[in-house]
Amino acid sequence: MNAAADAPLWVPDEARARASAMSGFRLEANRRFGLTLGGFRDLHAWSVASPADFWELVWDFGGVIGEKGARRIVDGERMPGARFFPDARLNFAENLMRRRDGATALVFRGEDKASRRISFAELVALVSRLQQALIAEGVGAGDRVAVMLPNLPEAVAIMLAATSIGAVFSSCSPDFGERGVLDRFGQIDPKIVFGCDGYWYNGKRVEIADKLKRIAEKLPSASRVVIVPYLGAAEAVAAQLPRAVTLDQFLSRFAPKELRFERLPFDHPIYILYSSGTTGAPKCIVHGAGGTLLQHLKEHRLHCDLREGDRFFYFTTLGWMMWNWLASGLASGATLVLYDGSPFAPGPEVLFRYAEDENITLFGTSAKFIDAVKKAGLEPARGFDLSGLRLITSTGSPLAPESFEFVYQSIKRDVQLASISGGTDIVSCFVCGDPTAPVWKGEIQAPGLGMAVDVWSDAGRHLAAGRGELVCTKAFPSMPVMFWNDPGGKKYHAAYFERFPNVWCHGDFAEWTAHGGLIIHGRSDATLNPGGVRIGTAEIYAQVEQIPEVVESIAIGQDWDNDVRIVLFVRLAEGVALDEALKERIKRRIRLGASPRHVPAKVVAIADIPRTRSGKITEIAVRDVVHGRPVKNTEALANPEALELYRDLAELRT
Repeated sequence: MNAAADAPLWVPDEARARASAMSGFRLEANRRFGLTLGGFRDLHAWSVASPADFWELVWDFGGVIGEKGARRIVDGERMPGARFFPDARLNFAENLMRRRDGATALVFRGEDKASRRISFAELVALVSRLQQALIAEGVGAGDRVAVMLPNLPEAVAIMLAATSIGAVFSSCSPDFGERGVLDRFGQIDPKIVFGCDGYWYNGKRVEIADKLKRIAEKLPSASRVVIVPYLGAAEAVAAQLPRAVTLDQFLSRFAPKELRFERLPFDHPIYILYSSGTTGAPKCIVHGAGGTLLQHLKEHRLHCDLREGDRFFYFTTLGWMMWNWLASGLASGATLVLYDGSPFAPGPEVLFRYAEDENITLFGTSAKFIDAVKKAGLEPARGFDLSGLRLITSTGSPLAPESFEFVYQSIKRDVQLASISGGTDIVSCFVCGDPTAPVWKGEIQAPGLGMAVDVWSDAGRHLAAGRGELVCTKAFPSMPVMFWNDPGGKKYHAAYFERFPNVWCHGDFAEWTAHGGLIIHGRSDATLNPGGVRIGTAEIYAQVEQIPEVVESIAIGQDWDNDVRIVLFVRLAEGVALDEALKERIKRRIRLGASPRHVPAKVVAIADIPRTRSGKITEIAVRDVVHGRPVKNTEALANPEALELYRDLAELRT
C-alpha cells in the first residue's frame, strides 16, 4: 500500500456530502432495489455487481430523453461484444438541449481579444439554422461532419446540429499541421468541413488560410467548406478555398424554427476521436450516443456533483476529448465556460481572473497547468475571489503530491480536488472524484461507478498492494462502438484486449492506496525497467519538478550494457546551467523523495520537450529517437522539431 499522509487535505462538510447527488443516488438505489448501501464503497461494489440495475438507474436519475426499450444488457460478459440498452432509441443532442430559456448557456473568452455570451434560447436558434443548412447540404445519419476550430461557441452548436440529425462529429484544433489534420479527417471522408479564418495564441494573430486551402483540396469527399469568423477575415479566406462559403452565407437562407431530433439506436455513432498517433497513423475511435451520454451524466452529476446553473469550465481545445466531456455539461443544465488561446497570455493569472469574473463552479485543467502556476509564483487565493469554486479537476498526466498541496495552500482551501483519468479511448474516466469522501495527498479519490477497475500483475492477478496494470474487468457502456476502417475489429481488439483476454487493459501503470483510491504512475508503455524493476515516470517528475531551476522534465529508459538505464532530460529556467552541483541536487531529491532505484544514470539539459497536441509529453517518441528508431507520425506532436534535440547526443554514448 502507498504510505498514507497523516491527515486528508480536504474533508467534505457533512451537510454538503449528504446533499450531494451521489448520496441521493445511493439512497434511490436502496429504495428501488431494497438495498442497504451505506456509502460510496458499497455503492461502487453494487454498481459493478449489478450493471443492468445500475445503468438503468443512471438513465432514470439522469432523466434521459428517449425510449429505454425492454432489455438492459446483452452479452454482458463479452469484451468487446457487450451491448447496453439494445432496444433503446434516443438522440444525443436532444438530451443536451433540455433548456430553452434566456439564461446563459455559453460564455466565451479568447485570450484578451474576444468575449461573448449566448443564452440557451440563442443556442437553440443557432442550432436550428445549422441543422437546416446541414440537411440542405445533404448531410444525414451516419455522414461525417469535420470541424477544425478554436474553442468557439459555434463549435458546440455545430456538434449539436450534427448529432441532432444522426451525423457523426469529429474535430481537431486549428493549430494542427496539414499532415496531422489529413491523417485524421482523411480517414473518415467527411461530407462537410468547418474551418476558421485563424486564431489567437499568446497574443499573436495566426492566419491559416494557406493551410486550410491545402487541406480542403485533399478532402474531396467534402461538398462544402464553411469558414467560421474569428479574426474578421472569413470572407477573404472563403474566397481562396474550393467549395467554400462563410458561416453567414451558409446560414443566410434559414430562419430559426422547431428543432427535429432523429432518435437512433443506443450505439449510433456521434463522435470520432483519435489516438495520439505517435506510434503510427491515428486510430479513429468511434463513440456511441447512449454510452457517451450515460457516462457523462454519471460523471458530471454524481462524481462532480454538477447542478443546473453551475458554471462549468475546462481548459481544452477541440483536439482533446475533454472538449467532448465539457460539452455534455449542457445535459445537466450547466453553463459552459469556454476559453481559447494560451492560459498564460498575457500572464499566468488569466484563467483565475476568468474564474472570478464568471463565478466558475467547476474548474478543469491539467496537472501541467497547476505545476506551471506554482512555478510562476502565483497565489490565486490571495488575488482572486474564488468563493463560488466547489471543484477543481485535473487530468492529462498524474498530479504530483506537491501539486495537491499547492492547490490547498495557494488556490483554495475549501475545494474538492479531483484528479481524474480515463482517455480518448472511452471518452470518459476510469477513476475520478467522490464529493462524499476526503481528498488525500497524491491520490485519485475513487474508481468510477459502474467501472470494474483493478490493478493487475503481469500474470493477470489482482494486486491489493504494489504497482501494476490498470484494467477494467467488466464491460461498460462507453467502450468504443468500433474503430473506423477496422475490418473484423482486429485493431480494436489488439488495442485493449490482447494482453488479458476479455479484460480491458488500459496501458496505465497504477496502484491501490490504503484509502481505496488510486495512484497512476504514468503510461505503462513508458514504464522504466532498470534491473527488471518497473518504475513509473510520474514518480520521477514529481520529485524533479519541485526543484525551482527545473521547468519540466522527461525520463526514458536507454538500452545500455545488456540492461536499461534511466536518462533524465531537464528543461531549465532561463539563465540556469546544468552544472555538477545541480545534477547532484536533482539526483539527491529523487533518491530521497522516491527511491535509489529511481535515480537516473544520466541527467541531460535540453532546450525543449516534445508533446502531443493535448499537452502530454511523449516519452516513447524521445526513446525512439535516442535509439535511432524512426518516429512514425510526428504530425501528432505540437512541436515535432524538438525531437531533433535528442538525436545522437554525445552524453548518451558513454
